[in-house]
Amino acid sequence: MRTDTLEEFLRSLADRVPAPGGGASAGLHAAQAAALVAMVARYTEGDKYAEHAETVTAVRGQADELRELALGLSEEDARVFGAVADAYRLPRSTPEEKTARSAAIAGALGQAGEVPARVVGVADQVLGLAERLLPIGNRNVISDVAAAADAARAAATTARINVEINLAGITDTAARAGLTAAIAGVDDLAARADKVTAAVREVIAR
Repeated sequence: MRTDTLEEFLRSLADRVPAPGGGASAGLHAAQAAALVAMVARYTEGDKYAEHAETVTAVRGQADELRELALGLSEEDARVFGAVADAYRLPRSTPEEKTARSAAIAGALGQAGEVPARVVGVADQVLGLAERLLPIGNRNVISDVAAAADAARAAATTARINVEINLAGITDTAARAGLTAAIAGVDDLAARADKVTAAVREVIAR
């Protein structure tokens, strides 16, 4: 995915193939959110913003790291969902094969659920950075703080649904509980993102 053109990725996304799909898209939403935060931070440098230099530098560095992490998760999601598809293609002619196939599917679904669950965590961190930039960021690019918040929101809600669709096939109780806990705060995250966007709209409406 790192070397695909945008057109190539979208063609793959539109194709009838197991991956990339919604999970990979969630990771890219998070990566774009982080990139937008980093861009605003870079526009919030210089003498005019000297009093906020420490915060801006920290936000910029964390945003760059989260962008790479999110992109990696997007790629990982495509890989693990391919394993789910492989598990579903296993033979099931005998009771033994059916048992092995069911176990393989459950294991693959568990891994497939873990990746978007991690995307939710990344989205939460990126949104936190947008919240830190909101009051101090360069007003010429303040709309991009809202864009970052909205992208983080999309990442989290898209990742949540990709966790939820895998839960039904996961037989490990502890794994199910962990994934459920990982997505429990998505509604709160979405509300926070909406607040950032509303605040930005108030600023640009003045």
